[in-house]
Amino acid sequence: MTVARRYLFAAIAAAVLIGLTFVVPSFSSYQLATVCAYLCGIAGLTLLTGAGGQLSLGQAALMAAGAYSYALTANTMADAGTEGPLLLLLPLAAAVGGAAVLGLVIGLAAGRLHGPYLAGFTMALVVALPAVTSTFSSVLGGDQGLWITVEKRPTALRGMVSNEAWQAWLAVVCSVLVLTLLANLLHGRFGRELRAVRDNPVAAALAGINPARTKVTAFVISSAAAGMGGGLLAYTTQSASPGAYSLVFSLFLLMAAVVGGIGSLTGAVFGAVLLVALPHLISTATSRLQLSADLSQRLDGNLAVAIFGLVLVLVVLLAPQGIYGLLVRLRSRLRSRATPPRSESVPDSSFEPAPPSASTTTTRLSARHESEQLPATPKGQ
Repeated sequence: MTVARRYLFAAIAAAVLIGLTFVVPSFSSYQLATVCAYLCGIAGLTLLTGAGGQLSLGQAALMAAGAYSYALTANTMADAGTEGPLLLLLPLAAAVGGAAVLGLVIGLAAGRLHGPYLAGFTMALVVALPAVTSTFSSVLGGDQGLWITVEKRPTALRGMVSNEAWQAWLAVVCSVLVLTLLANLLHGRFGRELRAVRDNPVAAALAGINPARTKVTAFVISSAAAGMGGGLLAYTTQSASPGAYSLVFSLFLLMAAVVGGIGSLTGAVFGAVLLVALPHLISTATSRLQLSADLSQRLDGNLAVAIFGLVLVLVVLLAPQGIYGLLVRLRSRLRSRATPPRSESVPDSSFEPAPPSASTTTTRLSARHESEQLPATPKGQ
């Protein structure tokens, strides 16, 4: 797919999703905004882990960096009396920039780590997040987090769409933009270099690629995408707290990327939808059962984790390439069954070399026989 077609497809997808907010309830629009926020983080993880081979468990910390950057910038601007589009755009830019700076620091520190060492290093960031917010509680709000002053929907739209629909519009546009930019990178020179470093760093270095710089760049890009997701999530929920970006949430992001298809941005879409839809479906199912309040409360948080883990195990066993890979295989099989078998045709003799004639064969054999019967030349003559 060319770059122009990719942008055209992105514009059509954004228009369809925005049009969907006119026919669905407000809660569904809120869920759509949440899916788009999660999608940015999962897409960044797809680039880092799927294409780059760098296992990271700290994506939630990067999203938290984006959320807190958005919160601090928005509250500061609101206290200064700023209103309008600047109160929306500048905090989003700060969310992307703050997460990208943290990703640069992580990339420089973990440039030589790989495998479980890199996973442990990034997981420590998520584990340390509550301690950081408690230490700087005067700025970050401690365990309670920060309430955010956000820019509401424009005045011209207040009689047309709900606040949840406006949040979904913003999230759709930002997530589609992130996906398009990541797709351009993955299908361009940077994507080829990243996969080369993943497959064989020594061979990539011999080919003129700097493995360390490529890994750090991948961390920065993935962190920027996660920062956009954190900023969108902060705008949607109007809060930023350490409890929303726990280690469990970080593991959920990684599992969603694996279930959807870790090597594909389309798989990230499936993973984000599943990450939002599965807990809602489980909560709806348990609410219809005649369960005690204590049992219902226990199942509300733990059953989603158990079922998501079960789905992950089944996907790894039955479809190692995720949901997207499974759909690709099914489509290939359907195409092969729908395509009629080709009939074996007799090759055209005009394109085959003509067999040697009998006279030609006789001439060659006689010439070879005469050459073998020639007497040897005496020495000295």
